[in-house]
Amino acid sequence: MTAAVAGAVDAVAAELRKVLTLPATLGALVVAVLGPVALAALTASQNPRGSAAEAALAAEPLVMVGAIVLGVVAVSSEYGGGRQIASTFAAMPRRPAVLAAKAAVVAVLVAAAAAAAFPAALLAARLVAGPGPDADGVLGRAVGGGVYAVLTALIALAITVFARSGVVPLVVLVANGSVVSVSFLLYQVTPLARYLPDLAGMRMVAGEDRLAIDDALAPVAGGLVMAAWTAALLAVAAVVLVRRDA
Repeated sequence: MTAAVAGAVDAVAAELRKVLTLPATLGALVVAVLGPVALAALTASQNPRGSAAEAALAAEPLVMVGAIVLGVVAVSSEYGGGRQIASTFAAMPRRPAVLAAKAAVVAVLVAAAAAAAFPAALLAARLVAGPGPDADGVLGRAVGGGVYAVLTALIALAITVFARSGVVPLVVLVANGSVVSVSFLLYQVTPLARYLPDLAGMRMVAGEDRLAIDDALAPVAGGLVMAAWTAALLAVAAVVLVRRDA
């Protein structure tokens, strides 16, 4: 193992230990995994003739909420009262490497949560109401939902780097995904808004009958657009970390 690879592994391991000690991490994982289970069971109980798979897929927004929390706290925890960020940079002077390690940890945790949430939610819905009718593209939408959650978490991480605080990114991103979508409001003004990250990737998880816009991008194209946004925001975040004081 080369020194560079060993350093990267050590950085990821250090960030993983750090993130797992945060109480907010446990809360985020509970929301992302157990929240969809409870919501899917509730949805299935209210519509016993519906599709258990649709009930499980409809609960995936809670995975997104957990993903946002994980992405935010991975960075905002560094800027608390103790200003841990200075110690982090002292231990790992290559700031882009710190960001890459945080991104890797967040991506793995969110992917694992998403991979556990859908089967568990599907099982809960089937136990409550039986399998019901089949849903279209269940596996693809479940995988797409996991990809969407990972990209959302990484976008949240990048935005928190800019803000150096978790409050504003957390409130804005959760509200945008669950209360009112700024992107959807912009879409009412210009169709170009469909290329914004949340609208671009919506077809990865939403069924045809649940699309908020008429000309949504196809799942693969939308996923690529969302991934491009994520990569660009992370690149800018790396530049910001390098250029400003800790």
